[in-house]
Amino acid sequence: MLRWIRQQLGFDPPHQSETRTVYVANRFPQHGHYIPQRFADNRIISSKYTIWNFVPKNLFEQFRRIANFYFLIIFLVQLMIDTPTSPVTSGLPLFFVITVTAIKQGYEDWLRHKADNEVNGAPVFVVRSGSLVQTRSKNIRVGDIVRVAKDETFPVDLVLLSSDRADGTCHITTASLDGETNLKTHYSVAETSVCQSVSQLEALQAVVECQQPEADLYRFVGRITVTQHGEEIVRPLGPENLLLRGARLKNTKEIFGVAVYTGMESKMALNYKCKSQKRSAVEKSMNTFLIIYLGILLFEAILSTILKYAWQAEDKWDEPFYNQKTEQERNSSPILKFISDFLAFLVLYNFIIPISLYVTVEMQKFLGSFFIGWDLDLYHEESDQKAQVNTSDLNEELGQVEYVFTDKTGTLTENEMHFRECSISGTKYREVNGKLVPEGMTDDSPDGSTLHLVGEELLFLKAVSLCHTVHISYDQPDCLVGGGDPFSHANGFSSNHMEYYASSPDEKALVEAAKRIGVAFTGTSGDTMEIQTFGKTEKYKLLHVLEFDADRRRMSVILQTPSGGQVLFTKGAESAILPFTTSGEIEKTRLHVDEFALKGLRTLVVACRHFSPEEYIDVDRRLNAARTALQQREERLQEAFSYIERDLQLLGATGVEDKLQDKVQETIEALRLAGIKVWVLTGDKHETAVSVSLSCGHFHRTMNILELLQQRSDNECAEQLRILARRIKEDHVIQHGLVVDGASLSLALREHEKLFMEVCKNCSAVLCCRMAPLQKAKVVRLLKTSPEKPITLAIGDGANDVSMIQEAHVGIGIMGKEGRQAVRNSDYAIARFKFLAKLLLVHGHFYYIRIATLVQYFFYKNVCFITPQFLYQFFCLFSQQTLYDSVYLTLYNICFTSLPILVYSLFEQLVHPHVLQSKPGLYRDISKNSMLSFRTFLYWTLLGFCHAFVFFFGSYILMGEDTTLMGNGQMFGNWTFGTLVFTVMVITVTLKLALETHFWTWMNHFVTWGSIAFYFIFSLFYGGIIWPFLHTQDMYFVFVQLLSSGSAWFAIIIIVITCLFPDVVKKVFYRHLQPTSTQKSQPLSAPQAQDLSCVESLCCYQHGQSGCTRLARLLEHMTGQCKASANNCHASSRSNRSWSDTENFYSNDRSILTLSPIEASRC
Repeated sequence: MLRWIRQQLGFDPPHQSETRTVYVANRFPQHGHYIPQRFADNRIISSKYTIWNFVPKNLFEQFRRIANFYFLIIFLVQLMIDTPTSPVTSGLPLFFVITVTAIKQGYEDWLRHKADNEVNGAPVFVVRSGSLVQTRSKNIRVGDIVRVAKDETFPVDLVLLSSDRADGTCHITTASLDGETNLKTHYSVAETSVCQSVSQLEALQAVVECQQPEADLYRFVGRITVTQHGEEIVRPLGPENLLLRGARLKNTKEIFGVAVYTGMESKMALNYKCKSQKRSAVEKSMNTFLIIYLGILLFEAILSTILKYAWQAEDKWDEPFYNQKTEQERNSSPILKFISDFLAFLVLYNFIIPISLYVTVEMQKFLGSFFIGWDLDLYHEESDQKAQVNTSDLNEELGQVEYVFTDKTGTLTENEMHFRECSISGTKYREVNGKLVPEGMTDDSPDGSTLHLVGEELLFLKAVSLCHTVHISYDQPDCLVGGGDPFSHANGFSSNHMEYYASSPDEKALVEAAKRIGVAFTGTSGDTMEIQTFGKTEKYKLLHVLEFDADRRRMSVILQTPSGGQVLFTKGAESAILPFTTSGEIEKTRLHVDEFALKGLRTLVVACRHFSPEEYIDVDRRLNAARTALQQREERLQEAFSYIERDLQLLGATGVEDKLQDKVQETIEALRLAGIKVWVLTGDKHETAVSVSLSCGHFHRTMNILELLQQRSDNECAEQLRILARRIKEDHVIQHGLVVDGASLSLALREHEKLFMEVCKNCSAVLCCRMAPLQKAKVVRLLKTSPEKPITLAIGDGANDVSMIQEAHVGIGIMGKEGRQAVRNSDYAIARFKFLAKLLLVHGHFYYIRIATLVQYFFYKNVCFITPQFLYQFFCLFSQQTLYDSVYLTLYNICFTSLPILVYSLFEQLVHPHVLQSKPGLYRDISKNSMLSFRTFLYWTLLGFCHAFVFFFGSYILMGEDTTLMGNGQMFGNWTFGTLVFTVMVITVTLKLALETHFWTWMNHFVTWGSIAFYFIFSLFYGGIIWPFLHTQDMYFVFVQLLSSGSAWFAIIIIVITCLFPDVVKKVFYRHLQPTSTQKSQPLSAPQAQDLSCVESLCCYQHGQSGCTRLARLLEHMTGQCKASANNCHASSRSNRSWSDTENFYSNDRSILTLSPIEASRC
């Protein structure tokens, strides 16, 4: 009974089978008591809310924020007890913040609902009752036979039953799933591939047994049992038989498949990753400051309550003649009275906690994130890709990065492979004009001749042409211009135009190279692979494919040769092939592989194995048994692969070049000057990785390179680490570099983390090679959780980089050739590594100083706001009388002081972008959260208290003693005094922000002076009219009377100057005696800034190109900002510069960093 209750409550879900049984066409067994399994429907739900749960769920999520929950408590206190201020003063700002956030989140969720409805309502065709029926996607059930036509996306996860091709294959692209645009071939089993009509499918009796849904896109374990003439035929099913939802059908007229995973159980839906919430250092500081201010609030409330009772100890103040207590008040409990008074003071001072801080920060991050996408310097013209922001919560974190972890292939390099060299039977060859030329020989033969390849050389090229997963497209027969096939050459054959597609760029480069040399892969038909060897066609029957995986690091094919024999061709990393070879030139090939790696080439080793008929029968039996297993299929397949891939004959090795991306060296050098340490984490072999590190400037030639390689035991690893630590201390070398491989890293992280970290931190560059994806994430986590808690950034382009991208504080995806998984899982995405420099040094710098000042300023203006209220209690016997009118209390943070700081936080630039790029060292000035340090926080808080004291006592001294300041002798009251303090405060805090602003735009001017003007206009209207809906109107005509007094104007001017003059003196004093690097660089940006309009400052475009859009130009013409002349965005090349002409200056040419001096002062 207890178990049943737990199951109903969801604590103990009922046991679920590890496999699911799907009856094709939902033809369930008629005999026995069969109970159909329950499966999810085919609706995709990406939305967060429904119309029923939006209000409670959204409110629950918003009130999890400490500030919102705090203000809710204050609002409830105001409703329950008699407090000095109206509940509206807390309720209205809270309602405003909650409503704005709810509208934003509701709109975003409505867009998700809209997208879901489009997907779920898409028309699809299913086979039901012997005919093809059109229905909606959401109505598909597990077991339905679905028809998909060419160029349509698959609406569910389908097991392929048949296609319009005789062999039952189809081609698909999975670009929306993993970004790979190459064609992939999927297969149906022979028994179902013949069912190409609806009637044949209706008669099909088949059952699919497969694993329960899981997120891995590349894993599927199942089997299909087809009943024919009373006999059950069992066939294995793998990933090659499964068509995933979201993939698209290509080069195939139509297919039929049976739905196995639907809706939220499809692999695409299971990969909707809810990324772990990353919090920036600024957000953590903000929460710390909130707690400190909460402490100040409690202190003020407790002190006021104690002082109230101390004051009321005298009878004359406890119950004066003009305020007699009621009988109920005399008999009330002292404890309850104390609590009530404490809560009343808490309500009175509660505005010291800035409720609008969160909503302003959210708006700043959201609006500010658009600048990254708008920046044409981060736009890659060749691929037509601009920078993209996946999360705006981490903008300021870009200005705090201390460690960059980068992948090599596709991130530092282009991931464009070119065949360069190979080693065959111990002899090195290179490709010259489509021919293999042995090392030391030149290509002197006439064009018509062929290099005669025989024996092992030919076998090597055949292995390269046959051992792969390349597909061919014949879609472009007319694209050849000039009558020539670009692949035809002197080696004697010509073929139709065909284009190779491969998931691996290495494979494509090798197959294309073999084609140029004379051994061309011409296609696959069913299970037959065809090659042309110098014009002669050969057909091989494909018996088995042993797929590549990260553990084995190799892939193999088993073929039947034209002569009838069976052969295995395998290729992979040298560490995965050479240990299993028993014949061939092993040592010579090993040396050649090391030589290729030293040149920075990517290496693969090729080998083969010939089977006797008896051996092949054994191999075939083992593979089929492993592939049809439903339990532990992967482990059994690994055992079978290990049994097969041994006793290999070594054929040779290949060397493929991966070109470095543009400006990688300059970018890494800029990051190093900015104080950022760069670690390269790659799966390549040691020699290749070191060579690329040297060529890209990650390692310098003068750097002392330390190695932690091939460690086999904990003790050996610890000893080597101690030796390295000793060498670092003893060697008087400025910079050290460390190279560590995956195996040694595993040992170092297991027992000797502290020692390993000590060595790493003393090295200016670290290179980790032979790394598995999870090891990359482990290294990032190790740095992240070290005692210093540095801010980490990971950048990569492939699926193998996703784990480290998600682990780092900031994850950046490169829009490369290895798919879009890295981009989808990243926080930011850029097209090239070189863009990282501007992203960090410029955007990161700006975002950080803007939001740091925003946070400090918010706390400052709220201290200024509430401290006079606290001081006023000393003059009103702690009676909880409010100093300000409730409308002013409500609108201070919402209207009077909100816009200037928002505009400042969007447009402020301490230094011009050019200077930030040319002087990367300025990035160090803001490192380690320096602008939100406790010292800076203390300065802003004390400044707020000082200004508040000046507001209050300045007004008191100037007006408190003589209240007859009106011309008619009329006296001022407490509301006039409070309004004077409030007026001085609004003007001072607004002008304080103006003093902090370095980069003035027309918007800054508009909101700064506009806010002050709005306050005066609003106060005149509010106090000048009797509003019928207000119960009391204490402020009637108060503001008009205040402004009619010359003494009040004199007091306002004197107090504002008294507050701000010391601040100006301090700034001038520090700027001349102790200037920071940033302040020293500010004069450099002045000449450029003079010719730069405010709208152009949002994005600096290349070659001085104007950033004015039509709207921007219209605004600037209206405000007189844009000049009519063409020189507005092109400063004269003869314009004066305040920096030396000999100083290196990085030009801003969309590519970020070049080392040429700028000739013109321009955007």
